Order: sequence, then structure tokens, then C-alpha cells
Amino acid sequence: MEYISDSPQQTQELGAALAEKLEAGAVVAFTGDLGAGKTAFTRGLAQGLGISERVTSPTFTIVNEYGGGRLPLFHFDMYRLSSSEELFDIGWEDYLDRGGVCVVEWSENIADALEEDAVRVDIRRGAHDGQRIITVTGGAQK
Repeated sequence: MEYISDSPQQTQELGAALAEKLEAGAVVAFTGDLGAGKTAFTRGLAQGLGISERVTSPTFTIVNEYGGGRLPLFHFDMYRLSSSEELFDIGWEDYLDRGGVCVVEWSENIADALEEDAVRVDIRRGAHDGQRIITVTGGAQK
């Protein structure tokens, strides 16, 4: 499905709507340019899961963990990883087994480690500065 978002708030709302469809063990794999709105979409996912913590980009920590909602959320930033081998070194399989939702920014850096049933979210800049074109495929999509 393709969506047009005209603000960060609309991007968050799309994330919240997707979160309602996600089940334990889901992986959401993002692609998109720096500043495209991946973290805004993740804030919406957290909101949709009932997580009230402030969601920030895990750029310098690789993964941020959020609890207190319907499912825990594990927010990965793979920008600094050069291969999926590094992903396994930080315990990727353990996160998958914890029954939460794994959100992966810069998923193209570890594409060979992702399952085929991952939800894929591509975010691109649109016609004007605040507009985003968001394409969601795979996983829980109908």
C-alpha cells in the first residue's frame, strides 16, 4: 500500500495504525533517506502499541528498548553496521525470541538477515518539503 503523509503527525498516525496489526515477533524493516521520517513512524508504532516512553533514534546505541505496551518494541539503527554478521554479534536472534516488535532503520545494511515475512516500510520525500511517500508491503498487510 502507498500512503502520502503531509506532516510528521500523519506519519506517526500511519505507524500507530500499522502497530494495531502487528503480532509478537514482527519485524518492521525501514528504508529511506536520512531525515525521511523513519523515527517519526516508529514513534507512531510505539503509540499504537500503547508505549508511553519518548522514542528517539538509537543511532549511537544501535538499539533502544521500550516496554509497557501491548508488546515491547526494540528499535534498531543499522546505519553504522556494515554487515548482518555484526547484527548477530549484538544479539539479534535474542531480540527476535523476546516476543516483541523489532523495528530496523537502515535495513538495507542487513537485508540478508531479515526474514521474508518482514513488514517493509519505504519512506521517500514527496512533492514538497513536509510531504512523504510511504510504501508498506509484506507481513501483516492485507
